[in-house]
Amino acid sequence: MLAGTLPEVLPVRRFLNILLLLFPFTASAHHGLANFNLNVDITVRGTITDIAMVNPHSWVYIDVINDEGAIENWKCELRGGTVLRRSGWSEDLFVTGSSVTISGSPDRFEENTCYTGTITFANGLSLDRYEQITDADKYLRQNFEIMRLPNGNPDISGDWAAEQVVMTDPRGLEGTLVPLSVADQFDPGEVPEGGRAFQGSRGTPESFTDDPLSTTWGRPSPYRLTEAGRAAIAGFDGSSTDNPRLRCETTNIMWDWGFDNPVNRIEQTESEIRLIYGTMIFERTIHLDEADFPDSMEPSRSGYSIGRWENDELIVYTQGFLPGILMADANTPHSDEMRVVERFRIDTGNGALIRTYVAEDPKYFAGQHRGSDTMFVSSYPWEPYNCDDRSYRSDL
Repeated sequence: MLAGTLPEVLPVRRFLNILLLLFPFTASAHHGLANFNLNVDITVRGTITDIAMVNPHSWVYIDVINDEGAIENWKCELRGGTVLRRSGWSEDLFVTGSSVTISGSPDRFEENTCYTGTITFANGLSLDRYEQITDADKYLRQNFEIMRLPNGNPDISGDWAAEQVVMTDPRGLEGTLVPLSVADQFDPGEVPEGGRAFQGSRGTPESFTDDPLSTTWGRPSPYRLTEAGRAAIAGFDGSSTDNPRLRCETTNIMWDWGFDNPVNRIEQTESEIRLIYGTMIFERTIHLDEADFPDSMEPSRSGYSIGRWENDELIVYTQGFLPGILMADANTPHSDEMRVVERFRIDTGNGALIRTYVAEDPKYFAGQHRGSDTMFVSSYPWEPYNCDDRSYRSDL
């Protein structure tokens, strides 16, 4: 468990340098944004009929009276349910039968569908897409001291949150993604020096071909693949249900730990650590009392993990994976020969649980896959992911 004090905000320049290392935004554009043409403004006025605060995207449903006096059924997209609740939003805001006005952008494929930039309720409350009703999640970083188990190992149990990332434009129409804690230090829509506008945001139509979804999910792998790796990914369509994400299924132990700004839960004893991911309700166990892998392991999406503490750093070795997808948006597969080494350490001055990882797969990778991510002590508890992806065209 962790004891905390009030946070100190890192200088913006230093934090943005860390950001470039820990948050590969431009390489992982969220799939929902590709559906919408953010270069076009629309306004929708109507009556709320339903709200679905689900993940990865929430939806508000509206009855709109058109120019001919007929009712049109509209739906407008919002951020995911978990991150909305972390920001203080709730279903109670969306009173069935009450009037609402939404300004945003149209869907590229579906009629009567929009991206919510700003929503104004019947009581006059107006909220931009990334608005924080509560400050509970704005500053996650805290100084704290490490609590320990009776055997002396650090106790990292608790709920850990990936910091929210928000567009520099609070409406989410232009600019780029930055950590919530520094977002108010940029002008609306500003792109920080050394950065670039988020793919699909206003003013970046060149980011897409005629098929934005395929462009978002069909980039070449950034990793060198073997001939067998290239053959394994041939024909894979990341914009279809080939993509496990679009089936509401987990992908792998590396990517899903930080995907979608989750709150993850860690449960720890002296003999094992359970990681309960905030994405796709994915769970895995790290066995601390085993020095070697079992002779027989049932292949799984999580694999089999053994670990040890060394100078307050948790080192985890995992193998025994089912063949799967390492990065669905970049056409990268992995085989059952993938091996992963993770290292978890606590930064007491920053209130952070930092993980680095290295994946090797002699069958599919010509080199290594490396990455890192950071979690902070969360004031918002872990909750079921409740995946219900309504973002894509009906023909997918």
